[in-house]
Amino acid sequence: MTEIVSSFRKSSYSAGEGNCVEVAHTATHGRAIRDSKQHPEDGAPLLTVSRDAWRNFVQYL
Repeated sequence: MTEIVSSFRKSSYSAGEGNCVEVAHTATHGRAIRDSKQHPEDGAPLLTVSRDAWRNFVQYL
């Protein structure tokens, strides 16, 4: 399992509607991504990506 080393923070594109994507840093310098309404500790899915994959994704935006 991926170790999350920071708190989750909401996307700056979240519009206050409660539908948010949250991102946190991982121990391997990648990112963990989740739906703000669901929590992995409750069995909800958690997407993790490498540092390079995250960088490529952000540059694509």
